Amino acid sequence: MNKKALIVQGGWDGHEPEQVAEIYKELLVAENFDVEISNTLDAYADAEKLKTLDLIVPHWTMGEIDPQYVRNVSEAVISGVGLAGSHGGMCDSFRKNVDWQFMTGGNWVAHPGNDGIEYMVNIKHSSSPLLEGLNDFKVVSEQYYLHIDPAVEVLATTRFPVAEGPHTLNKAVDMPVVWTKRWGAGRVFYNSLGHVADIIAMPEVSLIMKRGFLWAAEGKILYGDSNNHGYAASGNARNYTGMGDSQ
Repeated sequence: MNKKALIVQGGWDGHEPEQVAEIYKELLVAENFDVEISNTLDAYADAEKLKTLDLIVPHWTMGEIDPQYVRNVSEAVISGVGLAGSHGGMCDSFRKNVDWQFMTGGNWVAHPGNDGIEYMVNIKHSSSPLLEGLNDFKVVSEQYYLHIDPAVEVLATTRFPVAEGPHTLNKAVDMPVVWTKRWGAGRVFYNSLGHVADIIAMPEVSLIMKRGFLWAAEGKILYGDSNNHGYAASGNARNYTGMGDSQ
């Protein structure tokens, strides 16, 4: 039986959500996923349907969302469904909802120099094999500066500063580009690259996304094989209220 993935695309048109969604669909279909693409956040309304999925791929930028929809996605991921996305489509989706930001692991705050900045993506040696075999590579795009959950496992970084600005008076920092984290029994994957579809289509970036999708979706199978995921198995997911003030 094929795995099931839901891609939810929309929001700010500058991130080319329709085109990116089609690239993601092609990557997933090639890996034997049945893929549904939705252009409405109402795709998150059916909590029980979300739990039947293997993977949720959000690509929605600068939107507003019903807090119940965030709770539905959160419960699905806690139960073992994977969550994986890129750029502003996952970590600049809903600036007013901190629960979404907590679940995804970070949120965009700036891209100094805007689009067209040339910078390096540095692959990190970590406990994860996700990016094994990839070499550092150059990209010309937006260089994302994000506020990051310190619990994430960083798989790739980029060095700031490159573009001039008030931040350049601070010391140089290695900003995460690719990371993973856990949310209950679910696996969460993020890649900050992908301002437009042409960046997603770069061989290095599309390979990173494919591996991220597969890794995140695998968590559903692992959860099904084990009842040792304490928080999810306890049934407390429905009672989780996150930060509270965003509810």
